[in-house]
Amino acid sequence: MQHHIQNIIKKYNLIPHPEGGYYREIFRSPTTITSPAVNKERTSATHIYFFLMEKQISKFHKVVHDEIWNFYQGDALKIITFDGETAKETIIGYRQKDGYAEIIPGGCYQAAESTGEYSLVGCTVAPGFEFEDMSFLSQDDSIKRKLLESYPEYEKFI
Repeated sequence: MQHHIQNIIKKYNLIPHPEGGYYREIFRSPTTITSPAVNKERTSATHIYFFLMEKQISKFHKVVHDEIWNFYQGDALKIITFDGETAKETIIGYRQKDGYAEIIPGGCYQAAESTGEYSLVGCTVAPGFEFEDMSFLSQDDSIKRKLLESYPEYEKFI
């Protein structure tokens, strides 16, 4: 691992994320609400730093609440969404036609990879993120089959 990448991981105190890459939660709202998606108390919003290095991927996963990705530094980030029928690619970052942010509706599968050496982004979830509200596409055989039949090039993200 290159020295400047190690410095970013150290500077932001990032730790490995189960979906791939590194992260650190930097905000958890003290305000709580009842989530209509899970009918449980959740903080109103959470925010993390999320970091992917070259050749690292964020595996297809979904969270039950809306998620906003914001580009911060490094190379542009490719985000792939799959709603169970259609896949879409969006690239966020410097000089990208898609801009600096992407919004993923709750319940939509998402995956990502850096387009270069590394990408540092932020992810905000509202109502707030809890690991119990996240699932991987690999756990759903019928959706996995649909994705691979129509988009075999995304197999590496499963």
